Amino acid sequence: MALAEAEGSPVRRRRLRLDLTTPSLLGLPLAWLGVFFVAPIAIVAAYSFDVYSLEPVPHGFTLAAWHSFAHSSVYLGLFWKSVKMSVTVSAVIVLLAYPLAYYLALSATKRKYVLLLLLIAPFLTSYLLRVLAWKVILGNNGVVNTFLYWTSLRSPDHPLSQLLYSRFAVMVVLGYIWLPFVALPIFVSLENLDRRLLEAASDLGASRLVAFRRVTLPLSLPGVAAAFLFVFIPTLGEFVTPSLVGGPSGYMYGNQIVDLFGTGFPDWETGSVLAIFLLAVVALLMVGFSRFLQPRQATTG
Repeated sequence: MALAEAEGSPVRRRRLRLDLTTPSLLGLPLAWLGVFFVAPIAIVAAYSFDVYSLEPVPHGFTLAAWHSFAHSSVYLGLFWKSVKMSVTVSAVIVLLAYPLAYYLALSATKRKYVLLLLLIAPFLTSYLLRVLAWKVILGNNGVVNTFLYWTSLRSPDHPLSQLLYSRFAVMVVLGYIWLPFVALPIFVSLENLDRRLLEAASDLGASRLVAFRRVTLPLSLPGVAAAFLFVFIPTLGEFVTPSLVGGPSGYMYGNQIVDLFGTGFPDWETGSVLAIFLLAVVALLMVGFSRFLQPRQATTG
């Protein structure tokens, strides 16, 4: 009995160390999230309910700002405009990125890793620098208009001014910026695809198109859904790109939030309402898309 207790005591000590170590390992990341993520959101939410205020006047809990936002056609109209732009950009980029990811994932050559490196090469440069480069490309004296002058398709006195500082410019630049974020999740989903399923479909007489429609596409939908979210969520609250290349017609919901917080006459209460509303919409989207982000398992029987 004494020997068994002596042998068992190291096991108990190891379990005790494990139980004491696990909370300590989780404590620092959870504290970091609590201080730099949960606490700022709580402060912004408090501003939206007028619990905090910039003005040195008595204030308390109120839903006045939320009521004004719910009945404001300006803010809600701007939000839906941003939603339509983000959905359009996300859908177009997914359609363009899927064939590229398909080729990279199912290619048997070693060149696919070189092409994958070229795909992520833009990450080596600054985000701001890439956006500013498009001002040179789309400007009145930029690459596109200069080519049109050279081919005599346009007169130098009548450039295509709608290329820059427009909704079109915002969508083009956002598509360029976020393209790698769309292609990479689809590439990973297709890279992990079991090739034996395609061989089985071929043995059963399925053509390549049928095998793609019945096997490849359904199994890659989690990657497609993740890719769509990766571009839709950040573009919905984007404000840097519209500020640089958008102009009045490219003004988005994120720009309104920035202006409410950063202008000479700030309205933090309304800005907080817009920010919390955007956060709630993103959270609901994540919950709604969560089932598509789960890999599909093949069942037998």
